[in-house]
Amino acid sequence: MMINAIAIDDEPVALSIMENFCSRDGGVSLSAYSDPVVGMDAVYRERPDLVFLDIEMNGVSGVDVARTLPEGTYLIFTTAYAQFALEGFELNAMDFLHKPFSYIRFEASLKKVRDMMALKNGAAVPSGPYGEITVKSEYRNVNVRLCDIRYIEAMDNYVKIHVSGRDPVLTQMSMKDFADMLPGRAFARIHKSYIIPLAKVSQYTRRQVTLSCGTVLPIGRVYSAEVLSRLCP
Repeated sequence: MMINAIAIDDEPVALSIMENFCSRDGGVSLSAYSDPVVGMDAVYRERPDLVFLDIEMNGVSGVDVARTLPEGTYLIFTTAYAQFALEGFELNAMDFLHKPFSYIRFEASLKKVRDMMALKNGAAVPSGPYGEITVKSEYRNVNVRLCDIRYIEAMDNYVKIHVSGRDPVLTQMSMKDFADMLPGRAFARIHKSYIIPLAKVSQYTRRQVTLSCGTVLPIGRVYSAEVLSRLCP
């Protein structure tokens, strides 16, 4: 599914990175503009599927600009200022990319847009724990069904995905980037080194969880309150 997109950002380097990421994805036709007025003229004229919009552009507020987007245009904010995220999401932005963001994080945002476009067009989209993610492992693309994931483990600069019925899958990325690929309602980070599927917790205390596969994992102190609130709502 090809996405027609426009990026508006007053930083040439940021636009160059966006163009590189879209080219790498191969499914995005991107036009880039450093002037928000010229960029929005293009938005009104071309009616793209998606707009990537910086929030602070030489005194021009991207939040104000976003309020004038044509109805039905998907929006992803890009900015170095994390404090604007809440205001951005109040405008029903699909996502908020905090600069500098990785390609993996960028792809996770695009997936949200593609899923919404597919739903709007009446196509079947895997959802919740029954979907799939694709990761790079030893120069290969490997598909992993979310329902098969036992737990995810951090290993230095890698993530080890423990999967039912097969050997673990090792991929080079951060835990944060991997977490961004997962449906938040189905998975939870319980420790700096572990993410688990909540549906596979058979027992738990304040300090640890026991998964249905028999694995016992610790709950980190900084994650404890959030994890317990989700396991016992």
